[in-house]
Amino acid sequence: MALLKARNIVSGYGDAEILHGVDLDVAQDEIVTIIGPNGAGKSTMMKAMYGLIDCWDGTVRFNREEITNLRPDEVTHKGLCYVPQKNNVFPTLTVEENLEMGAYIDGNPTAEQLEDVWERFPILAERRNQRAGSMSGGQQQMLALSSALMIDPDLLLVDEPSAGLAPDLVSDMFDRLVEIRDVTETAILMVEQNARQALRVSDRGYVLDMGENEFEGSGQELLESEEVANLYLGEWRHRHQRKRGTLLSAPSRHNDHHDFVDHCQYLPYGWSNPRCRPRHADATTD
Repeated sequence: MALLKARNIVSGYGDAEILHGVDLDVAQDEIVTIIGPNGAGKSTMMKAMYGLIDCWDGTVRFNREEITNLRPDEVTHKGLCYVPQKNNVFPTLTVEENLEMGAYIDGNPTAEQLEDVWERFPILAERRNQRAGSMSGGQQQMLALSSALMIDPDLLLVDEPSAGLAPDLVSDMFDRLVEIRDVTETAILMVEQNARQALRVSDRGYVLDMGENEFEGSGQELLESEEVANLYLGEWRHRHQRKRGTLLSAPSRHNDHHDFVDHCQYLPYGWSNPRCRPRHADATTD
């Protein structure tokens, strides 16, 4: 049963339509990853589902309740939290004060909640009185995740959890996400450029390209798909564009709106495996 179900999502910024009818599901206790080239609409999809930008068309349902175009605070109250890639902690507050802010809709955090954080991330316990802005990128990411978990959400939306981390910390971050899912039973939907490592820990994955669903399957199926590897996992030196099942050796068109998407991103608030193929391969004209 889907915990989160998004259907035919159309959205964008200003007059620029970035998403052109995207579908996405996340089941309870799943880790799901969205991958794709820059400008594909991955972060835009998260923002549209969370209410940071409007859905122009389509519906978003969470726990069987429609949440389309609700305000982010209303979505949070329903048990869905969002961890942005940047500006995801209060830099002038201490670690413990950030956790208190994460728990604000439920009141002050309990001693048990704080102990869970200290046990999961011992480095945060050591730095509980340190200002968040003075910590490393990896430590801030741990704090951002922990703050989002303070209200015990059913689903976390996490945008680029490995961005800016030292290479030796990337694997540890993905291990932490798996631990969070296993221990807290919180489902996770993440956008990630480090596609291979993300898919290895994911139950399922989606590939977005130019604002449309291109492929979906289990994490392992996407990793084993020759076409996904060639197009999206860096196997070929030059980007190839697929159109209606035909691989065309052509320059990418993603950069046409990439600069615009990048600017807007942080506004405040072969078919070798038949189960891993472009979604419209079986589409009809109904």
